Amino acid sequence: MRVIGTDKLYKFIRKHADSKGWLETWLSEARSGEWQSPNDIKVRYNSASILDNNKVIFNIKGNKYRMEVQVSYNTKVIAIKRLGTHAEYNRWDI
Repeated sequence: MRVIGTDKLYKFIRKHADSKGWLETWLSEARSGEWQSPNDIKVRYNSASILDNNKVIFNIKGNKYRMEVQVSYNTKVIAIKRLGTHAEYNRWDI
């Protein structure tokens, strides 16, 4: 898969260093993944929330942080939309 928006991911890591390991592992797995459907995501990330419009919310570091992505299964592109703390996530309009 091709991942776009990694600048947001690295900016978040600079601010929240404890998320680095989880996010770098996710990025590596996403890039090497072949996600055909939301089920492929749930197999590996069972706590991920699958939303309308191919949006996915990943829980990071035991739900301390959240990441919203949009997946285009046909073109094999994952767009990182935003990352935030759990409190920030509660204010997102999804």
